[in-house]
Amino acid sequence: MSEVTLSKIENMIYVIRGHKVMLDSDLAELYGVETKNLNKAVKRNISRFPTDFMFKLNIKDLEDLRFQFGTANSASKKRFLPYAFTENGVAMLSGVLNSERAIDVNISIMRTFTKMRAILLKDEVLSKRMQELEKGTNKVFQLVLERLDAVDEEILELKGERPLLPAKRKKIGLK
Repeated sequence: MSEVTLSKIENMIYVIRGHKVMLDSDLAELYGVETKNLNKAVKRNISRFPTDFMFKLNIKDLEDLRFQFGTANSASKKRFLPYAFTENGVAMLSGVLNSERAIDVNISIMRTFTKMRAILLKDEVLSKRMQELEKGTNKVFQLVLERLDAVDEEILELKGERPLLPAKRKKIGLK
């Protein structure tokens, strides 16, 4: 499939209940079948789709999904609650939908999931490196600021703008 299709697939992957999923209507569009026919094929083979492969969305999930879209659209106006397929569920669909197009689409979807996983892994590595750099720069900035404060105090003392106080003076305040 073309790169344009891969980016289209990326836009069809949502995060629902902490899982990256694709909706039944999006998958049906990619496979070139009607959503009801895709769901019928799944129901005929329901034993292949445990809850970690596929689950039905609820009203709260649809609201969360609408926020991912950014606007209200057809996903929030469905007559039936859609099914969401995890990566494993999409892989299982290739066995249920037995056509050349289904095989080609599944290969593209699996490549997209793999690409997204690689990007997230790189992001985690970069995040750890940034945290390490941040710790080091915080120490450097703290030293620089302490030195600047000391220099400011010396300048003020040399200008005579602040009275010189003995180092071992009696401090005022609560004990």
